[in-house]
Amino acid sequence: MQTTTTLPETGFMRERDLIGSAKARGPIPFSHATLWRKVKSHQFPAPVKLSEGITAWRVEDVREWIAKHA
Repeated sequence: MQTTTTLPETGFMRERDLIGSAKARGPIPFSHATLWRKVKSHQFPAPVKLSEGITAWRVEDVREWIAKHA
């Protein structure tokens, strides 16, 4: 059974939370490759580096993108 990850009100989301996994779908219906292709072509918000090994997206940016593409 798959569940869908919901967006928090504020904060940051990692890639696995955006696109999901086999157990839970993320709110963004992209594969890893498509997500990064859209980031590179400026069709999806760019992530921010929170630390050397941590990259995440601002929830506010993702919500804005979803509203524009709904």
